[in-house]
Amino acid sequence: MNAPRHYLQFKDFSRAEYDYLFDRTRWIKDRFKRYEPHHPLFDRTLVMIFEKASTRTRLSFEAGMQQLGGSAIYLNTRDSQLGRGEPVEDAAQVISRMSDIVMIRTFEQTIIERFAEYSRVPVINGLTNEYHPCQILADIFTFIEHRGPIQGKTVAWVGDANNMCNTWLQAAELLDFKVHVSTPPGYEVEPEQAGCVRTDHFVRFDDPMDACRGADLVTTDVWTSMGFEAENEERMRDFADWQVDADMMRVANPDAVFMHCLPAHRGEEVSAEVIDGPQSVVWEEAENRLHVQKALMEFLLIGKVEGDCA
Repeated sequence: MNAPRHYLQFKDFSRAEYDYLFDRTRWIKDRFKRYEPHHPLFDRTLVMIFEKASTRTRLSFEAGMQQLGGSAIYLNTRDSQLGRGEPVEDAAQVISRMSDIVMIRTFEQTIIERFAEYSRVPVINGLTNEYHPCQILADIFTFIEHRGPIQGKTVAWVGDANNMCNTWLQAAELLDFKVHVSTPPGYEVEPEQAGCVRTDHFVRFDDPMDACRGADLVTTDVWTSMGFEAENEERMRDFADWQVDADMMRVANPDAVFMHCLPAHRGEEVSAEVIDGPQSVVWEEAENRLHVQKALMEFLLIGKVEGDCA
């Protein structure tokens, strides 16, 4: 039995593989929009394990697997032995013998890495404290749809140096674009934690306006991620000047787009004027989670499909 291929961080794939995935996503999405069935994963089963709550992740994976002809099973740690102390390694051995692919949304990255080590089937990171590769996959595909290749472009990240920021830095290094990062003091990005080998693809800015200047994409996330709720009041004070507003968008490139992985808090990390404005592509971004993950699951289970991406 060949070792399964996993998707735990953005850097797990090569640039050539991402080029294929973006082309494949475009083809799959086009079929979806024309109501043409595409069932390459007939009789395959996806198990979705949730330790963190979700709307978009569950919906996009569950609907996506069904649209590919397979089925999806939802597990959460409250209703399974994982929540009662069963070792992750034991759960991986059992679950992977009863399914074809597994998606996990959890806290520490080490949990999903331990699961993958003992899994007989591909494992996908649906989100951890450290990384969110499926979301960045969708974000980059959305940018390509609206503005063309991302190579050589500039992404402005404004806010917390969280799992989204870490994954943007990995993507920039791999796909050759720049990330301007602006965080409040005390919340700075750590290249080592982000898993970056080099630091020449991102620049730190103390002033978020400077980070947005000339950017092709401006993006942010909630100020308080899941697991950090105890810090919420302190973060509200610390991040007050890091709200993406119309002034920030005005100093970005005239055709810059705004993205947010959702859920959003209008009046906190982004103004209503921006997220509901003409430069916002957040709803297309949210939908594209469905399409990129379908391409991802197909790729992990059956490899490259030649000849019908044109």
